[in-house]
Amino acid sequence: MGLREYNEVWNLQRKLMNQRARHEIPDTLILVEHPHVFTVGKAVAGEVPNRIEGVPVTRVERGGQWTYHGPGQLVGYPILDLDARGRDIHKFLWSIEETIILALDEFEIKGGRVEGKGKTGVWVGNRKIASIGAAVRNWITFHGFALNVNTEMKYFSMIEPCGMPSSTMTSMKEFLNSPVDFNKVKEGISRKFEQVFQLKLAPGQLQV
Repeated sequence: MGLREYNEVWNLQRKLMNQRARHEIPDTLILVEHPHVFTVGKAVAGEVPNRIEGVPVTRVERGGQWTYHGPGQLVGYPILDLDARGRDIHKFLWSIEETIILALDEFEIKGGRVEGKGKTGVWVGNRKIASIGAAVRNWITFHGFALNVNTEMKYFSMIEPCGMPSSTMTSMKEFLNSPVDFNKVKEGISRKFEQVFQLKLAPGQLQV
C-alpha cells in the first residue's frame, strides 16, 4: 500500500476482518509503511499523551506496550481466519516470526527467537529487529508485525519499545551498515509468508 496514515490502515484492517469473517475475502496480507506514529497496546494502563515531540500517539487494541512506526519500516497486517487453522494463536505468532527469519536469511542476517515473556518477535543476537503485536477477534487476526529495514532508529529513544530500553532495537540497515532495497524486502516477506502459511497471495487484486 506504500506510505499510508496509520488510522487509514487501522480502519481498513477492521473492515477486512469483518469481510474475512463473512468469507467475502480470502486470507490477506497488508504490507505498508506509515508516517511517524507511536502506538500503545493493551498492556499499558492509564492515560497516554496525544503526542510526543510532535509525533502522534494512538492507543490500539493489540497486545503489548509501546512501539514506533515510521518510514523505512515494513509493517505487515495479516488478516487470517484462525478458525480454519486450528485456532492456534501460538502457532500463528511462531509462523510470523518464521516468515521474517526466512526473509532475513536472504540478506545474510541470522534472525532468531528469544524465550521469555515479552520477547515475541525476531532478534539478531541480543538486538530486536522485528516486533509483533497481534490481535484476534472471532478467530480473525489483525494488527501484526513491524520489521525495521531502513528505519530512523532515533524515534525509539522517545519511548520504551515493548517495555525494553530503546538500545535493544536494531534495523537491517544498521546491521548491514548500508541502506537496504525496500522492494526486495517486501518481495521476500511476501514469498516467505506464502511458504510458511501455505497460501498464494494475489497482489493488487483485493477490492476494498
